[in-house]
Amino acid sequence: MTDSITDDLFAALNILVLERLNLGSFKVTGTVPNWLRRFCHPNITSGMEVLIPEEQFPFLENFLVDAEEFWRNHNAIKLSSGFWTDRDLTGQEYHFEASAICLNNRNILLIELLENSYTEKQYIIQKARENQLSYQQLLKDKQKKEVLIHCIIHDIAGQLSSINCCLALLEFESLTPKGQERLEIGRQQTMKQEMLIREILNAFSAEMRSLEAFTLKPEQAPSILASVQEVIKLLTPSFAVNNMQLHLANNIDLAADWKVVGDRSRLDRVISNLVENALRHSPPDSIVEIGLQQDETSVLVTVDDRGTGVAPEVAETLFQKFAQGKNKSGRAGLGLYFCRITVERWGGKIGYLALPQGGSRFWFRLLRPGHNFED
Repeated sequence: MTDSITDDLFAALNILVLERLNLGSFKVTGTVPNWLRRFCHPNITSGMEVLIPEEQFPFLENFLVDAEEFWRNHNAIKLSSGFWTDRDLTGQEYHFEASAICLNNRNILLIELLENSYTEKQYIIQKARENQLSYQQLLKDKQKKEVLIHCIIHDIAGQLSSINCCLALLEFESLTPKGQERLEIGRQQTMKQEMLIREILNAFSAEMRSLEAFTLKPEQAPSILASVQEVIKLLTPSFAVNNMQLHLANNIDLAADWKVVGDRSRLDRVISNLVENALRHSPPDSIVEIGLQQDETSVLVTVDDRGTGVAPEVAETLFQKFAQGKNKSGRAGLGLYFCRITVERWGGKIGYLALPQGGSRFWFRLLRPGHNFED
């Protein structure tokens, strides 16, 4: 590219190029952009020595103080003035940005007239401010939920502990068989209440933890196969008590790479929640099977049971907070809600399907590190 084309290019981009000669004195380099004539009476041409007119550019006069120090130090980076506004000879406002650079032992001052770029940059700045306000509001909401969690822990759980102590003392009293039966009912109800409190705490804690970081790096990503194997190991005794079986599908390549986007501890809990849900809704002597499938961008996890399935009117709200089936068995409908907000936070998807042969399939799909669902 010749010098002539370069000079015309700067002018077309509304950039005035000045080379510093002495303190406050500059030489016009290249083609003069048209906008300069709106601010200066003389007919300025290329190669002319000029002084920065303080009356027309008072902001620029102040910026040159910093630019002089910048040039003395021969800095390799660019010094920017930021945006400023000045009026032309007719009183119309224009937006500018100046830059001081050192180029081949020459001190250069660039003055750019901002047109569309100014509007775009201002829009970006405004959106950043709006996002900051939204983030601050999100933090406030998070703090409110923390207060709620502490109330549940200290108030409700504390009162429940006192009830348990009273029930334990009643065991030493001389109760009739009917009294013993009612005492056992009371103990069972307090156990259910403790489970409900834990589920509420877990659900609200999950909402707050969804703001936390999770890994996208392949070397740190959790293996979904390892999580499934751990859940099977931990929950197999519970299935055995109910004469049920929990196993991994046979068609899975154990040597393949099963890493996904997410966090190991929460991934274990998502799988555990789905498997426990299958345990509660499956008949004795049945099988729950966990399947894994993968493609280039994602991994699919399925949990199949032989239960009665989910009513169509309930299926649409399964993953909402406090959603339950008709028999209302389960834990206040919070386990599936936790699964949804966790999987979606990781950029994944989750859902339910009724199996043709009867029973239910709960599934979720997570991305492999370095991919997205648009790939």
